[in-house]
Amino acid sequence: MNEVIKAEGLTKIFNRNVIAVDHISFSVLDGEIFGFLGPNGAGKTTTINMLITILRPTEGTASVLGYDIVKQAEMVRKVIGVVPQEYTADEDLTGWENLMLCADLYGIPKDIARQRGEELMELVELTKFKDRKVETYSGGMRRRLELACGLINRPKILFLDEPTLGLDIQTRNAIWDYIRQLKKEYGMTIFLTTHYLEEADALCDRIAIIDKGKIAVIGNPGELKKSLGGDMITLVLGEDADATEVIRQIEHVKDVWREDKTYWIKSELGRTTLPQIIETLRQKNFTVKKISLAEPSLNEVYLSYTGRSLRDSAESGEDARRLRMIMRRARA
Repeated sequence: MNEVIKAEGLTKIFNRNVIAVDHISFSVLDGEIFGFLGPNGAGKTTTINMLITILRPTEGTASVLGYDIVKQAEMVRKVIGVVPQEYTADEDLTGWENLMLCADLYGIPKDIARQRGEELMELVELTKFKDRKVETYSGGMRRRLELACGLINRPKILFLDEPTLGLDIQTRNAIWDYIRQLKKEYGMTIFLTTHYLEEADALCDRIAIIDKGKIAVIGNPGELKKSLGGDMITLVLGEDADATEVIRQIEHVKDVWREDKTYWIKSELGRTTLPQIIETLRQKNFTVKKISLAEPSLNEVYLSYTGRSLRDSAESGEDARRLRMIMRRARA
């Protein structure tokens, strides 16, 4: 398949010393849903902003559909659609007026804009609400309107930055259906960022795990989970004392990661190892409060490659502020 996005050594440094994106290289194939999976502050949005020509790279190169993101920025903007993390629709305008404004900004003739607008409102199920002001929209309706605005220019590549941030499970699943529909019906290439494990697993053909500005691994979800080998045991102890080395010495244990009182244990034979762990810890006077056995998930993949759990990664103050702002505007 053709590579429609290609990045080589892409880097962004702010204020000469804050490395947001650190010499990353990757490619996105025509027609696939490609995901950047990582916690807030990992460099996902900065990467998208470079690819869509909002930010200029400090080092490295990248191209979108063969157009250089620095030298041919105007051409890049003509062939892409963008749905940003923040809500950008004008609350004082109706949904339809916002959509037509986006079309006007792209220079789309009014008759073509109206035809596309009707189709898009139908696609995102907002036809009945298109003449209502956006200030009356729920969070899910706003996100669906943003999706329609990102599609008005019939882009060949659609960038989605945290497309379901702050939405409830039901609305999130609906957005997932729209994204799948875009790929199925239009063969559209979609580049999305997310810190939701379930979202990456459900949607993406391939995933790049990114942490602290670096890409740790790229692959499809199934391959990444199989790459760990064996089973994953999750253990919660009652004590603060570190039991890592005690667990590591148990037969068939391949690796151990710890965060506070929670341990993740990779084992070649999980069903055999689990009772041995319980008995060994009991003999060492540790209290087992919870233990479970499962096949590896994307959280364990992230843990294996970065040394910490994505599910429990703390948000930075800036990202927490952004989420609060989005939630305030999303009237669910």
